[in-house]
Formats: sequence, structure tokens, C-alpha cells
Amino acid sequence: MSSTNLAAPVSGQRIPLNTLAIGFGVAGVAELWTVTVTALEWPSWIPEILWAITLVVWLWLLIAHTYRGSRSADTLASQLRHPAQGPIAAIVPLIGMLLGEDLHRFAPVPGQIVVALSIAAAAGFATWLISYWLSGALELTAIHGGYFLPTVAAGFVASATAQSVGFHAVAVGAFAIAVFFWGVIFTLLIARLAFRPALPGPLMPTLAILVAPPTVGGSAWFSLTGQQPGTVAYAFAGLAVLMILLQIALIPRFRVLSFSLGFWSFTFPYTAVSSYAVEWLEISRPAGWVAYCVAILVIFTGFVVAIAVRTLMLTIAGRRAQEHTGERQLQRANDQDAASVRRNG
Repeated sequence: MSSTNLAAPVSGQRIPLNTLAIGFGVAGVAELWTVTVTALEWPSWIPEILWAITLVVWLWLLIAHTYRGSRSADTLASQLRHPAQGPIAAIVPLIGMLLGEDLHRFAPVPGQIVVALSIAAAAGFATWLISYWLSGALELTAIHGGYFLPTVAAGFVASATAQSVGFHAVAVGAFAIAVFFWGVIFTLLIARLAFRPALPGPLMPTLAILVAPPTVGGSAWFSLTGQQPGTVAYAFAGLAVLMILLQIALIPRFRVLSFSLGFWSFTFPYTAVSSYAVEWLEISRPAGWVAYCVAILVIFTGFVVAIAVRTLMLTIAGRRAQEHTGERQLQRANDQDAASVRRNG
């Protein structure tokens, strides 16, 4: 959905890992279409176009990051240890899980392999990152919404995709891990936001990830239980409503932000909310539920397309100015976040 020229060098720096949110957003749209098409019994080939686009974007991002990294003096390890960027690398195996789940519909064994490898990669990365944090390297000031990705988002997505491809025991274990770290990271994030300076502008969209745990977790629970409403499902729905209301309360802060590539952090959480809403509409089937599903699909697909168009405009403007404006905005925000850690450390 975007043709940002990420492979071109920017002062010898690696591409900010925040840009991986582009692929995550496209995957979110593909998942929204998959859920909606299933609920409305539309032709199943429609979302496959979006999954193909997701695969292309995912591979393009991996190649671009690898190519730029090979030309940079900065190491991948230093980038993964960066207090602002490191946790965002979890997006790579997250997209892999979703692609593997889709592949499983047509090729069961290859799909299982992709999901298993992606879950293993996510688990390995989360373990390494947490061990690094436990060395005393993490400061409260560094925490932003992206810290949900390695354990909470990865756990819930792993649970849903593992259940989908037949790994029930793995799905239950991943769900438990996600719930545990949801409480841990949420507590730390609220403390950071309440008692430390505000996040840099391009990192503010990561606050959208607050809405992801109850919605992605709710969808994972439906995967485990076969979309049967009950006490746990209602609990997730209640938490989702609370987090949606919080997002509405944050709109005044979001409205004053200048557009940046960081806006892609809005995309997956909001498409996850949309998918979860469609699931509940399919279960409850209130009057006009089909129209509601279509409206949700159109609005949030349009939202992601609008961000993709703005990204393209930002890229074109940067080329005319012979600089990569979008990347520089992210890099400055990441460095500002890291600098605040050093000042408070």
C-alpha cells in the first residue's frame, strides 16, 4: 500500500524498526477482510488479494532492512537493544504467523510449518529481549505502546494462529503468556505515561496499541472456544470498550500530531478492533448487522488507505528535497526517547 524507498541510504543509518508497522497495518486490513468475508459468506478469494499484498510488503520490508543494514556501521544487535526501537522487531514474526494461518487454508502442512517457525522466532526474540531488560538495561522512560508487541501481541496472535492450524496446547500456553504480560506491561506503561514526560510526537501513535490486547485477546479466545460467548468473552469485550473509550479521549492529542510514518502504529490496533467488532456482530446478529459490518469494513479500510496515500505523499516530498523525511522524523523521535532515558538513568 506504500512505495516508500526504504532501501536508499540515510546518513549510513539503519532503517528505523518503526517502519515495520507498515506491514502490520496491511496484515490487519487483510485479517479484517478475512473475518468480514467469512461472516457475510462472501467469496473467499477477496481477502487473498490483500494477503498477497501483505506478503509482498513483508518481504519488501525485510529485504530493505537487510540491504540498508549491510551498508550501515550500526549493528542489528544495537538496534534491537535500542530502548525505543527494539520491541518493534517483534512485528516480523507476528506477520509471519498471520501469513502462515492464511497459507494453512490452502496448504495445511506448509501453513503449520510457517506458523510454528514464526511462533518459535517470536518466543526466542521475546526471551532474549526480556533477559536483556533484566540486566538492568531498561528505564521506565523508554516504555511506549510498542512494548506490548514481543509478549502480549505475539502471545495472543500466536494463540489464535496456533489454534487455527491445530496446535491447541501451544495456543493455550501462548494465551496464558499474553495475559500475564498484558498485566505487567500495562502497569509499567501507565506508570511511564503518568509520571514521565510525554512521548515524542512520532511515537504518540503507539498509544493506539492500548486497544489491541483486549481485542486481539478476545479474538484469540473466540478461536479457542469456537466463538461461544460467555464470562471470559464478555470480560474481554468490556475491557475492549474501556480501551476504545480511552482512544476517543486521546483524539485531541492525536489531532495535533503532524503526519509521520509513525501513524502506521494506528493501523493494526484499529483494524483489530474492527475485526473483533465484526466477530461480535456475527455472534449477536442485531438488526442491520450486515450493514454495520460493511460500514466497519469500508471505514477502516479507507483509514489505512488514507495513511498509505499520505505516506506516499511524504515520500515524494522527501525525494524532491533529496532527503528521507519520514525516516528522519522517526529516527529523531527514537533518539529523543533514548536521550530521555539517559537523562533519567
